[in-house]
Amino acid sequence: MNRFRLAPILLVTTQAFAGDYMAEIDKARIINGCVIEREAQCAGMDLSGADLSNTDLRSADLRGANLSNATLNHANLRGANLNGANLDHVTGYRLQAYRASMRGVKARNAQLQGMQGAYLFAQGADFSESNLAGANFDFSRFSGATLQNTNLEFSSFEISWLPKANLEGANLHGANLQEAKLGLANLADADLSGARIHYATFEGTHMEGCTNCPFNW
Repeated sequence: MNRFRLAPILLVTTQAFAGDYMAEIDKARIINGCVIEREAQCAGMDLSGADLSNTDLRSADLRGANLSNATLNHANLRGANLNGANLDHVTGYRLQAYRASMRGVKARNAQLQGMQGAYLFAQGADFSESNLAGANFDFSRFSGATLQNTNLEFSSFEISWLPKANLEGANLHGANLQEAKLGLANLADADLSGARIHYATFEGTHMEGCTNCPFNW
């Protein structure tokens, strides 16, 4: 066949294969009825044990969803609604949760090192026994949250609200608590060694057995 006649055929064939390939890449996964994509509508759905690493779930509705034992490494949940969701035993290294809502979330025994949660709404959330080392929670809301025996080493809560939060036994070594509001919080047996507490408030805070707490505040 004349090479000049062959060229258009090869071009069309190549474009067809490329189109099929890209369509396969762009096709969103579906897990138990939940379409894994930006602005996903998955309230109350079962995503337990799912591998959601590197997924884009920005502004997703995951209220009351079951994400226990899921993997969320480097996932993007920016602006997502996870109110009342179950995140127990989740693994989510450097999970992006900027301006996300996690009110009443259960995230016990979770691995969330390096979580990016500035401006997070986590009132009443339970992060007991979890590892949140190096997390960023600046300007966040943790009113009444439970962070009992939680590893918060080198985390940042600058200008965050933690009134009545339970931080009993928490590891806050090297944490940034500058201007944090800890009124009526529980810091019993917590460790604040090397923590930055400039301008933080501790009115009525329980500090029995706390290491490096500002007892003379």
